[in-house]
Amino acid sequence: MINIGITPSFMYPDVERPVYGPKSLTYIENDMMDYVAQHGVLPILLPDISDDRLYPILQQLHGVILQGGVDIAPETYGEIPIGPWKGDQYRDEYELKIIDFAINNGKPLLGICRGFQLMNVYFGGTLYQDTKTQRQDVNHHRDAQQYDRIKHPLIIREDTFFGSLYPDHITPFVNTVHHQAVKDLGKDLEVWATSDDGLIEAFGYTKEKPGKVMGVQWHPEFTPTLQNEIIDSKPIIDTFLSHV
Repeated sequence: MINIGITPSFMYPDVERPVYGPKSLTYIENDMMDYVAQHGVLPILLPDISDDRLYPILQQLHGVILQGGVDIAPETYGEIPIGPWKGDQYRDEYELKIIDFAINNGKPLLGICRGFQLMNVYFGGTLYQDTKTQRQDVNHHRDAQQYDRIKHPLIIREDTFFGSLYPDHITPFVNTVHHQAVKDLGKDLEVWATSDDGLIEAFGYTKEKPGKVMGVQWHPEFTPTLQNEIIDSKPIIDTFLSHV
């Protein structure tokens, strides 16, 4: 059995919440579990526990996936908030140590949406706190009502690994559920794809084999919503698992 760790989303104590109000919750979105649970693969939701108990668990993993979720705190990449987007610095710190462990121990790593952005930060990059505020002429990248039902074109760089992964897509589309985005690219990252408005949508880490450490801005696990309107998500998870 292949053990794949997935970093969790957190909910913090909220006395207004009718269930587990005073407790902290660790959770995962169901489409992510379905996406990762290929035949012979065990998805493991990583716990928020002390390092002396967490690191032995990480050692037993064959790879790590960083799932999406709440914004990254601007302080995590050396900025102060410019608006209401405060993010979750606690989760940032939790996931950064997991990224660091994966990189230093040669574990395959896949970052999705928030995870993609945090990987960029780990490698020294920065983010747009809000693309609509900080960039002109950007696509409509997020709609709270339609959520994973909106899409935009993907410009794949043919001379990259991603170009070989998707060689037959002339006008591919991906879903889009984000308002933060990569601004300054992190060290040793290679851009594989952008949106048609120029935002970075996929990259790989150049100091590992192609596809072993990579990230995408969209949600491949949400592909069933739009089905064949967007690119096939299987090559991404298959590539990641090929390195375990």
